[in-house]
Amino acid sequence: MRSTPHILVVNGTKVRRPVFILGAPHSGAELLARAVKRSPGFHLTTGRPGVLRVTYAFARQPSIAAERGKGAARVLRDAYAEAWQVSARACAQCSDECRELAGLPPRPPAAPGRPAPEGGPHGPCADPQGLERFADASPDLIYSADVLLDAFPDAQLVQVIRDGRDVVADMLDDERCLAWFKPALANLDTVFPNPFFGVEDHTDRNRWPRAAAAVKCALRWRGSVRLSARLRQQVPEEQLLTVRYEDLVARPRAIAAGLSEYLDVRVPRTALSGLVRAGEATDGGVGSWRDRLTQRQAAQVEKVAGTELRRLGYRTGREG
Repeated sequence: MRSTPHILVVNGTKVRRPVFILGAPHSGAELLARAVKRSPGFHLTTGRPGVLRVTYAFARQPSIAAERGKGAARVLRDAYAEAWQVSARACAQCSDECRELAGLPPRPPAAPGRPAPEGGPHGPCADPQGLERFADASPDLIYSADVLLDAFPDAQLVQVIRDGRDVVADMLDDERCLAWFKPALANLDTVFPNPFFGVEDHTDRNRWPRAAAAVKCALRWRGSVRLSARLRQQVPEEQLLTVRYEDLVARPRAIAAGLSEYLDVRVPRTALSGLVRAGEATDGGVGSWRDRLTQRQAAQVEKVAGTELRRLGYRTGREG
């Protein structure tokens, strides 16, 4: 049972129907985040330190959220109450990725002993006077979806699904993704089953130490889309929109129209199409795995996640 509604006020605006964009790493969620961030009245953040500390704690050790119960929702709500502030102090913690989503240059380092500048081209990415809605697209939110809905019962979730082979190809080129697989960070000895790493049974656990990087990336993608499938079964239709990355790239205007209807806000139809034309689509694009994965890597991904690929309509084997 979801918690009772809680009134949260940020910058003088009540937080109503906050939007959270979910997806596996390199799923294309960033492309939707760009469009939402540039929509009138929206303040979208990503990667704020306070939010990341909480969400990664819940993602890597789900028992923390389970044991805290409603307290977990309160902790997450407090993190967003700080992250969504538009002020010199709050914006000084804004990541370069967050500012880049808004089309702004990275913030220059502040002078010693002085706060980060508020005005000029390096100022806040949102005007507090025009804020109506709040959103977040921090990495790996999919693992905190239950806590998000407890913290914000009226939240609207948008999840992005992409061909796992393209996702794995991009993950293999991303040092930050691969860093999670280092022995010092892989907490499989203390957390099992482990949703964050997609390790669900002893077969997965036993092969993990010797598994190739492509296998570990495939397990992460598989675990994420399984969580997405369960989310679809548990969340009312009016609170969850699923977008396929391939459709987003092929029909950006149609996706923008559907997103506008779902969020009940005007997402400019040219926003997504403009981003796609400008080459902002995620990394290698649709079907790039054919050139970027070796034959062995592609076979490894399909062995690990073939069932999920086929369930989502992606062809495998010789048909792929």
